[in-house]
Amino acid sequence: MWALENGDPRTGSWFLVHSPLPVTLLLAVYLLLVVAGPRLMGASESGRTPRCLQPGPGGSLGYMFYEFTATSLLANYSYLCQPVDYSWSKLGMRMASVCWWCFSKAVELLDTTPECPSLVFFILRKKPEQITFLHVYHHGTMLFNWRAGVKHVSGGQAFFVGMLSSLVHVFMHLYYGLWHLTVLQLGQFVAIAAHSSYNLFAECPFPDGFNVAILLYLLSLLALFFNFYQQTYLRSKRKKPA
Repeated sequence: MWALENGDPRTGSWFLVHSPLPVTLLLAVYLLLVVAGPRLMGASESGRTPRCLQPGPGGSLGYMFYEFTATSLLANYSYLCQPVDYSWSKLGMRMASVCWWCFSKAVELLDTTPECPSLVFFILRKKPEQITFLHVYHHGTMLFNWRAGVKHVSGGQAFFVGMLSSLVHVFMHLYYGLWHLTVLQLGQFVAIAAHSSYNLFAECPFPDGFNVAILLYLLSLLALFFNFYQQTYLRSKRKKPA
């Protein structure tokens, strides 16, 4: 209970976890780039050359999926109900560490597109019209969700979210097919929402507050992604001539 109220004593001093200020500043810089970036790059017909940069986080995502899977198996984690191991044991610290390494997904603040990864890279490519509320909301809120998880529940049921998300994003960086990726992400959100819902009704010693927060957040993502799917694919199909 102390760790839930005051933070995990093992991770409290870790980089970007000890205070909310660093992630707040990162989000502020991100939003500033989203707002001011298109003006700095200019319109597509200007002389400024479009850029395409590759962040390449696929390797770190593969490492995280391996670490989540291997550590959970070695520690005999339950995939249905797993309390947080706040001990300083080797496996407890290993799981806490891989939860922290999920910060490497902050590269996704730059987002992903089939031709050229990254939201900020949308701006460098002079494609600001591809920036949507979904992109900004999804990746902007990720920073605060990550910090809250590492500070209070660095392990336990939270590992399932990181493990599944890492696996899905490995596929995303291997294959840039938007239709398939949208369906894959929707499936990921449904699976995590179902997982969190189950633990709300089961007698599981994992904080219900975090399960509720995860569930509500995923429901918002499901609504936004489903709307994106409808706008991008279903309506475009109806407009195609027979």
